[in-house]
Amino acid sequence: MASTSDSDLSETRIHEVLSNDRRRMAIEFLQDTEELTLRDLSERIAEAETGETPPPRNIRQSAYVSLQQTHIPKLSELDIVSYDENSKVVALEEASDVTVYMEVVPEGELSWSEYYAALAALGIVLMIAVAVGVPLLSDAGAPLLASLVFAVLGGSAVYQRWSQQH
Repeated sequence: MASTSDSDLSETRIHEVLSNDRRRMAIEFLQDTEELTLRDLSERIAEAETGETPPPRNIRQSAYVSLQQTHIPKLSELDIVSYDENSKVVALEEASDVTVYMEVVPEGELSWSEYYAALAALGIVLMIAVAVGVPLLSDAGAPLLASLVFAVLGGSAVYQRWSQQH
């Protein structure tokens, strides 16, 4: 099959690629280190799946085989990663079209969008509380409370930007 450049990937194709946990984790781990051996990548994925260090041999082997036979060839075909079969080194290519869809949120935790929505809701609740005269909050006043909410919002945005670049 002909290679497709990363920028030519359709949104549907990107979602298909990211629908698999191991492919998504492979991209995530490669974002941190840029290149890994297939063995190291399978170790990291097996650790993430089991929460054990070292992970059980059967899980490591399963991750290695599925990466080698299915996931890395698919990612390589789409020019998301490059793979050297001789050295068994996997490297992340220019994958910005894919990684923009990769806000990985562990189960039970908030995504950034949910966090910002909750922060906005908190700001609204605080302003309503000031307007109806809730003790302590109305004493603090709307300008102070709004400033605090905006400071948290700004700090969160800076942190989110920084964490996505590292």
